[in-house]
Amino acid sequence: MSTPSSSRISVLAFGAFGVGTSGYIVAGLLPALTGELHVSATAAAQLVTAFAIAYAIGSPLFAAVTGTWERRTLLVAALVVTAAGNLFAALAPGYGTLLVARVVTAIGAAVFTPAASAVAAELTSPERRGRAVALVFGGLTVALIFGVPLGSLISQHLGYRTAFALVAAFSLASALAVRVALPSVAAPPRVSLAERFAAGRDPRVLVMLAVTVLGCLAAFMVYTFVSPLLAATAGLHGTAVTVLLFCYGVGGAVGNFAAGRATDRWGSRAPLLIVTAAITVVLALLPIATTTPIAAGVALFVWGVATWSFSPPVQHRLIELAPGHAGLVLSLNASAIYLGVGLSGVVGGAVLDSGGPLVLPEVAAALTLLALLLVGAAWGRVREPVAA
Repeated sequence: MSTPSSSRISVLAFGAFGVGTSGYIVAGLLPALTGELHVSATAAAQLVTAFAIAYAIGSPLFAAVTGTWERRTLLVAALVVTAAGNLFAALAPGYGTLLVARVVTAIGAAVFTPAASAVAAELTSPERRGRAVALVFGGLTVALIFGVPLGSLISQHLGYRTAFALVAAFSLASALAVRVALPSVAAPPRVSLAERFAAGRDPRVLVMLAVTVLGCLAAFMVYTFVSPLLAATAGLHGTAVTVLLFCYGVGGAVGNFAAGRATDRWGSRAPLLIVTAAITVVLALLPIATTTPIAAGVALFVWGVATWSFSPPVQHRLIELAPGHAGLVLSLNASAIYLGVGLSGVVGGAVLDSGGPLVLPEVAAALTLLALLLVGAAWGRVREPVAA
């Protein structure tokens, strides 16, 4: 099968930008949400948890239900649901209905992201697969660069509802772009829900999924509460935090694309070990590395590079382990990502309430150290891939 043109992959990345902004935007809206809804930062962070848990549960379930759908139709439908969820969030009269809106948004995102990654991997030659998946996930990093900071800036002047409404409009535009630019892509062979989870019984797959949960929990328990962290370390608020979120996002884009190329060149093991070790060190040093605005900008850029270098080698490894079930294991990995994100609101909120914002990075560093030990201890014990 021919390699897709860069424009087709870019369309998938375009959709991933809308989905990514939908998922991550609460971190940038946290001050506006607490002010307008009159809730605590911990309560507002449960909007992240609601989205993430719905995503984690919905990804494998909806992947099974929609398994026979033509892929372009599936991607368009997922983006339309994402747009509807964001519009619902913009119109929600209170905190409870906003929680429901986040669940609706998560269903669209849960279908789109693994399907887009699988389409990119399927249509790309093996030697370029890491870069193709990284390009799709590049849309998520661009969401961090522009989507979250822009949402934060808009919420400061026009309120959080306007930010959600704009994300809804962009998601609809993404659906139109996918419908026009992407060719028809046949559905993979039908797979039952039992078979879908059977692909995840390989111990090596389970280890990688556990590593994903730990890595995402560590990253997002700090990212979600980055505003109180920066207020505590450098006394920064408002526009200054928006600029620093931009620095983190730029670092994320650099890390994502660099990791894709490194994975294609050296395989997944060495990049994953190096990246996980780097994330551990950076998180541990965050409280003392963010005491001035300039130092905080550098620290968040480096943190972004390290954090977003994590996903390409993980996904490449999963495709290696289950070459005949790439879509299945990527769907499970998407669930693992958002399970970690969902737990981040709960665990991060508990740490914030009990120990304060300066303790958050230290607990997160302990979690990534555990992930590093898992990768080092379990890699390569059984080398045969899962049967296709």
